[in-house]
Amino acid sequence: MALRRKREGEDDAGSRITPTLVLAVFTAVLGSLQFGYNIGVINAPQKIIEENYNITWKNRTGEFIDSDTLERLWSLSVSIFSIGGMIASFMVGVVSERLGRKRAMVMNNILAILGGGLMALAKLGKSYEMMIIGRFIIGGFSGFASGLVPMYVGEISPTKLRGALGTVNQLAIVIGILIAQVLGLESLLGTDTLWPALLGITMVPSFLQILLLHFCPESPRYLYIILNKESKAKESLRRLTGLADVTVGLNEMKEEKRRMDLEHKVSILQLFRFRIYRQPLLIAVVLQLSQQLSGINAIFYYSTSIFEDIGLKHPIYATIGAGAVNVLSTVISVFLVERAGRRTLHLLGLLGMCLCALLMMTSKLLVERVHEMGYLGMVAIYGFVAFFEIGPGPIPWFIVAELFSQGPRPAAMAVAGFANWTCNFIIGMSFPPIEKVLGAYVFLVFAALLLAFTIFTYLKVPETRGRTFDQIAATFRRTPSLLDHEVKPQTELDELNQDLYE
Repeated sequence: MALRRKREGEDDAGSRITPTLVLAVFTAVLGSLQFGYNIGVINAPQKIIEENYNITWKNRTGEFIDSDTLERLWSLSVSIFSIGGMIASFMVGVVSERLGRKRAMVMNNILAILGGGLMALAKLGKSYEMMIIGRFIIGGFSGFASGLVPMYVGEISPTKLRGALGTVNQLAIVIGILIAQVLGLESLLGTDTLWPALLGITMVPSFLQILLLHFCPESPRYLYIILNKESKAKESLRRLTGLADVTVGLNEMKEEKRRMDLEHKVSILQLFRFRIYRQPLLIAVVLQLSQQLSGINAIFYYSTSIFEDIGLKHPIYATIGAGAVNVLSTVISVFLVERAGRRTLHLLGLLGMCLCALLMMTSKLLVERVHEMGYLGMVAIYGFVAFFEIGPGPIPWFIVAELFSQGPRPAAMAVAGFANWTCNFIIGMSFPPIEKVLGAYVFLVFAALLLAFTIFTYLKVPETRGRTFDQIAATFRRTPSLLDHEVKPQTELDELNQDLYE
């Protein structure tokens, strides 16, 4: 009994939020803040930047740019961000293994400073090429950040706090979007004179992160499991947990390393070849698709027109209101994710979004005949955003790190991130023509997709709340069914080796 009380005391102490843990998480998610900022910053000054493109074109050719060419240049300026993210996200595994999680984040800020500098100087340099290249580079930064930040936060977080701290990643993203929306107002930086500062301000968090990372510990799992430096891993654990005795945390990593030694280092190709990884990889990719194919970007696309339909003189403020709902809902998710669980919140979010998508379609179809239906559309927009941030927004980012042990985790993060960014790019390019054909019925398509993702989540996604990385990985080794949520970690080496290959 005394031994059990001692163990429970150690577990509770190891789950405390220490100053070092707070500093490390805050510093890491500055990268996510920039990610979100650069998603939202390009929309508000669109007309002003297009006019700058027009003037640049006239200075070079003596003629104003034609509308089709201007549209293509702007589309390239927006979409090349996703291309940079696609490329970088696929390299997360290699970079994080060779440089380490902490040093990789430091080096990644070079991309943010370079990209932000090019965009800030594009007007002075009279070059839309600088703007486009800057967007590509800042997209690369965001692609690395989308993988490195959840990986680092997941690896330094205590098991009982991993979900809540993982959700902080999404909170930083939506705060970044909201900051960009506010600063993009014409009364602030969204002017012909100040828009270069609006784009270049993304460099500020980079300098701050470089400074603060100096005081943050490296991931103890990376130090012990990848580099085999037990003494440094212990030091990192002590700083993160505030405990002098870190035997419990070290033993957990030892067990994880023992299994990794059996699995060896896992490449992206091996993720697809080995049967043991197929179920968690399928889950990781589908959850990423559920985020991007949910229709969240389409909702924001329609929000301004809906707000205009109900007679709002300044719909941009209503859109900022949606951004505020974004942030508030993510804060709620931080407190719910360790109580309700990942699977439950994801199911709730998907079902709520499905209902709101149907309400959006109804509102869009009837608003011209019944003016009050516009208010239903407004409620649906805010509801859609709220349900997105409760589940499909934050959970796909950090659950990938939970589904895989240390060996395959970097490769799995790379594949999942690449799937997310690729789908982001495809949606961005294909949505406008699809919307022209289907009109309001495009939301029926999103509702159907959301229903399909709900069914998949119910049938295939396991609950990971309160489980160690090794216990979660054991779920896939133990049984082909993921509906049984009781964890009984295997320790028999021969059984693991038997399951590893087809």
